Amino acid sequence: MEVDPNSLDPELRTAKFLSLASASLGLMSLCLAIIPVCGGVVSLLGIVFGLFSLKADNSNTAKAGVIISGLGLLVTIVYSLFLAFFQQ
Repeated sequence: MEVDPNSLDPELRTAKFLSLASASLGLMSLCLAIIPVCGGVVSLLGIVFGLFSLKADNSNTAKAGVIISGLGLLVTIVYSLFLAFFQQ
Protein backbone atom coordinates (compact mmCIF):
# COMPACT_ATOMS: atom_id res chain seq x y z
CA MET A 1 0.00 0.00 0.00
CA GLU A 2 1.43 3.35 -1.03
CA VAL A 3 1.25 6.40 1.19
CA ASP A 4 -0.36 9.54 -0.20
CA PRO A 5 2.26 12.33 0.05
CA ASN A 6 -0.42 14.91 0.73
CA SER A 7 -1.55 13.08 3.88
CA LEU A 8 1.92 13.28 5.48
CA ASP A 9 2.95 15.86 8.03
CA PRO A 10 4.73 18.77 6.24
CA GLU A 11 7.88 18.22 8.29
CA LEU A 12 7.93 14.51 7.43
CA ARG A 13 7.28 15.27 3.77
CA THR A 14 10.21 17.71 3.73
CA ALA A 15 12.42 15.14 5.45
CA LYS A 16 11.56 12.53 2.82
CA PHE A 17 12.29 15.02 0.04
CA LEU A 18 15.64 15.95 1.63
CA SER A 19 16.61 12.30 2.02
CA LEU A 20 15.94 11.63 -1.67
CA ALA A 21 17.81 14.81 -2.59
CA SER A 22 20.73 13.69 -0.44
CA ALA A 23 20.92 10.29 -2.12
CA SER A 24 20.70 11.77 -5.61
CA LEU A 25 23.29 14.45 -4.84
CA GLY A 26 25.57 11.74 -3.48
CA LEU A 27 25.38 9.84 -6.76
CA MET A 28 25.94 13.05 -8.69
CA SER A 29 28.98 13.87 -6.56
CA LEU A 30 30.56 10.56 -7.48
CA CYS A 31 30.15 11.45 -11.15
CA LEU A 32 31.30 15.04 -10.69
CA ALA A 33 34.42 14.09 -8.73
CA ILE A 34 36.51 14.64 -11.87
CA ILE A 35 35.75 18.36 -11.50
CA PRO A 36 36.88 18.86 -7.89
CA VAL A 37 35.01 22.10 -7.19
CA CYS A 38 31.69 20.78 -8.48
CA GLY A 39 32.09 17.39 -6.83
CA GLY A 40 32.98 18.97 -3.50
CA VAL A 41 30.06 21.39 -3.48
CA VAL A 42 27.53 18.76 -4.54
CA SER A 43 28.76 16.24 -1.97
CA LEU A 44 28.67 18.83 0.83
CA LEU A 45 25.10 19.71 -0.11
CA GLY A 46 24.21 16.02 -0.06
CA ILE A 47 25.69 15.61 3.41
CA VAL A 48 23.86 18.66 4.75
CA PHE A 49 20.51 17.60 3.25
CA GLY A 50 20.97 14.09 4.63
CA LEU A 51 21.79 15.32 8.13
CA PHE A 52 18.76 17.64 8.15
CA SER A 53 16.62 14.74 7.03
CA LEU A 54 18.02 12.46 9.74
CA LYS A 55 16.98 14.96 12.41
CA ALA A 56 13.32 14.76 11.41
CA ASP A 57 13.03 11.20 10.06
CA ASN A 58 15.55 8.45 10.73
CA SER A 59 15.18 6.75 7.34
CA ASN A 60 17.52 4.42 5.50
CA THR A 61 17.43 6.69 2.45
CA ALA A 62 18.87 9.57 4.47
CA LYS A 63 21.58 7.32 5.91
CA ALA A 64 22.47 6.09 2.43
CA GLY A 65 22.53 9.67 1.13
CA VAL A 66 24.97 10.76 3.84
CA ILE A 67 27.19 7.72 3.23
CA ILE A 68 27.22 8.12 -0.56
CA SER A 69 27.81 11.87 -0.29
CA GLY A 70 30.66 11.26 2.14
CA LEU A 71 32.15 8.77 -0.29
CA GLY A 72 31.80 11.33 -3.06
CA LEU A 73 33.60 13.92 -0.94
CA LEU A 74 36.37 11.43 -0.20
CA VAL A 75 36.78 10.60 -3.91
CA THR A 76 36.84 14.31 -4.76
CA ILE A 77 39.54 15.02 -2.16
CA VAL A 78 41.68 12.07 -3.26
CA TYR A 79 41.35 13.03 -6.93
CA SER A 80 42.22 16.69 -6.29
CA LEU A 81 45.28 15.61 -4.26
CA PHE A 82 46.24 13.29 -7.11
CA LEU A 83 45.98 16.20 -9.52
CA ALA A 84 48.01 18.49 -7.25
CA PHE A 85 50.88 16.04 -6.71
CA PHE A 86 51.19 14.69 -10.25
CA GLN A 87 50.65 17.89 -12.19
CA GLN A 88 53.62 18.82 -14.31
